[in-house]
This record gives sequence, structure tokens and C-alpha cells, in this order.
Amino acid sequence: MSASTAALAERIAARLATPVQPAVAEFARALADASGAVAVLFYGSNLRTGSLEGVLDFYLLLPGNEEAAIWPRVSYHERGADGMTLRAKVATMRLSTFARAASGELTDTTIWARFVQPSCLIWAADDAVRAEVIAAIASAATTAARLAAALGPASGTAEDYWRALFRATYSAEFRVEKSGRENDILSVNAEHFEGLLPLALEAAGIPAGHEGTTLTPRLTPAERARILGWWKRRRRLGKPLNLLRLVKASTTFEGAARYAAWKIERHTGMPVKVTPFRERYPLLAAPQVLWDLSQHRRQRR
Repeated sequence: MSASTAALAERIAARLATPVQPAVAEFARALADASGAVAVLFYGSNLRTGSLEGVLDFYLLLPGNEEAAIWPRVSYHERGADGMTLRAKVATMRLSTFARAASGELTDTTIWARFVQPSCLIWAADDAVRAEVIAAIASAATTAARLAAALGPASGTAEDYWRALFRATYSAEFRVEKSGRENDILSVNAEHFEGLLPLALEAAGIPAGHEGTTLTPRLTPAERARILGWWKRRRRLGKPLNLLRLVKASTTFEGAARYAAWKIERHTGMPVKVTPFRERYPLLAAPQVLWDLSQHRRQRR
């Protein structure tokens, strides 16, 4: 391991060790025990704010190599804690697949684009697994930094490169976020991204010159063209792959009815009764729920 790779891994390890509330850690461990996972990652706005409200976002990483054709599997879970209900949206996949996706080997863009952002390794089965997860997150950083250098200006601030990266990756997927989401990511996670780009570029074999806050990645035209060619294929496949995942989730999202009922009540104030039929056939039940919601809104006008 080179000095730059070791330095990046050390930084990633420190970030992944961010403490979380005991209730979150207990929830994560219970999910891991139930699924046979070897590691649990926590990410999203609740990690940043420490809030227990809303929905916690977890990735459960499983042992083995045999992966579903369309991954990850998504599920929704609830757990009582100190008189309140914790809610979690859980993505489940193999650690080996996660590592390959983070390295940029696969056509997927979601893993490395998501996990170059803040995350926490809540639990790992042993030191070997912990090291594997750290290496995967470090790979996500180098994959993202490499593309950021190719998409960004010849010289610019770190924020210029990250902004170019997130603008490109968001446009490659079906996302509901408003334009300018990349600015929100950088502003709320400023401490996380401070100093990360030059370290990740160095680990990726792309040293960057410094002049104040201005970076100049030493990327040859041939290398830039190679990276942009790599990205062109992933950008072209991004939306179709995202659509396939959404279609799969519509039929395999465990707890989808409970998740939807909670979201509807939270945002509209209309309680939705989760019947056995709605639990088993959420898509077939959706028209009635939408009708009830339209009547509820009409009555409130």
C-alpha cells in the first residue's frame, strides 16, 4: 500500500468511526443479526443531524459472492426504542459486490457517488471485514475523485470539482431532488469534504498542484479521455438501471405498505390503515389509497 493510499484509508477509517446514538446502533445490530450481515453502514441526513425522527438509512452487507441480478434489495423496518418508533429503509447486498461497485468496476454509479459522502460503519463482524469496508469506501473516494478531475476545469477549487461530479451523477439517475442539489451536499458536509479531494486524487495516481485554494490535477489528455469514455457508458446506462431497480423495488420492497402509510400520514395528516391485503399487494391497493387521499385533501380545503 502506497503512502497516499494509506493516508486516505486512515482518513476514511476515522470518518467511518463517527459515533451514533445507542438506539441507532442497537437497531443496526438487530438488522444485521436477522439478515446474517457482516457489516452495517449508516448514511444520510440522520447521520449528520443525529435525529431519530424520519427514516434511518442503512446498508446491510452480506458475506458471499452470489448476488441478485438487480441489487440491492430494499426493505422497511420499524423498532420500538424508549417510547418512540424508529424507522429504517434498508438496502441489502453482498460486501463483495459493494466493493466492486465502489471501485468503479461495475456499471453502477450509485455506490461510489453515495459513499464518497459521509457514512458510518456501525458494526463489522471482525477486523478483516472492517478493513474490507474501509478499503471499499476509500475506493469510492478515488473513483469519484478521478471522475471529478476529468469533468471539472483544468484548474479550480475542490468545490468546483465536486460540484461537477455530483451534477453529472445526479443527472445520470432518476432523482426527485431539485436542481442545485450538489450545492446542498457540499454545504452541509463541508467538514467531510475539506481536504478529501487532493488526498483521493493522490491515491488514484493523479497528483494535483496547489496554489492557495486552487487545484490543478495533473491529468494527461489521454487519461482524461479514458476516464470520460468510462463515464459515458455508465451515464448512458444510469437511467435504465435505475428504472429496473425501481420496478424491482415496486414488487419486492419488504414493508412497502407500512412505509407508504407512514409517509402519507406524516406529510398529509391522513391515517392509512395497513390491512393484510395492502401489506401483501401494495400496488393493487394504491388506487384506493390515492382516492382516499384526494377526498381527504378536498375536505381540508
